[in-house]
Amino acid sequence: MRLGGMALRDGVLLQSERHWAAAVREADGSVRVVSGGKRSLPGRGLLQRVPLVRGLVRLGEALAVLPEVRRATGVPVLPHEDPRLLAATAASAAAATTLRLGRRGSPLLRELAAVGASFVPVLVALRDSRLARYHGAEHKSIAAFESGAPATAAAREHERCGSNLLAPLALTSLASALLLRAAGRERQPLATLVAGLVSLGGAMEVFTWMARHPDHPLARLLRLPGVELQRLVTTGEPTPEQLDVAQAALEELLRLEGLAPAS
Repeated sequence: MRLGGMALRDGVLLQSERHWAAAVREADGSVRVVSGGKRSLPGRGLLQRVPLVRGLVRLGEALAVLPEVRRATGVPVLPHEDPRLLAATAASAAAATTLRLGRRGSPLLRELAAVGASFVPVLVALRDSRLARYHGAEHKSIAAFESGAPATAAAREHERCGSNLLAPLALTSLASALLLRAAGRERQPLATLVAGLVSLGGAMEVFTWMARHPDHPLARLLRLPGVELQRLVTTGEPTPEQLDVAQAALEELLRLEGLAPAS
């Protein structure tokens, strides 16, 4: 069973293919655990066989859990509820649009700058040391489940972390943007939307291939920027209390899956 997840502002969210579980440290020091089943998109079985589309389906189902987590906890636990991140998201979107629509300089350099600007919100959100440490706790709990080793001894970096999507998405976004420019459609909203979905679907295909072939030289090369980003910025060494929160989420998820809790 492959697990995924994300750091919350005061906790950890973990997901399997069928269920989700979140644990949040409340103001009084107690740990609140919430969980539920994941909803499948209509026609999922057929869509999962279509290249480019299947990655978008998996991503969509993972993101669809977030409103349920928010309702279940009743407090602003999602990272993007941080006002600083909302402001950074708006600023980066404006900067990326301005760079793409500009006419000065090399199109390639403008696209590279626009792609770089689109990642700013993530870096801003994870510069918060508490969120970064919960990100580390999420990785360690998953690694402990997968390896059977203690979470305290597990590495903070994980090969399936979303940050490892950075290089594939940068490449596919750059390619789709250059193709739009070559076709003269970079100012057409529908064409831009389709190109964005294709680039994201393509990046998810590459990301899945990387996860299945972790020792392939190309997979290691594509994973390198994400691993370094995890090491330097997006993950921190969690406290024992933060590991306890991640463990509570893991145990609840395993309960839903009918598996014994991790030792």
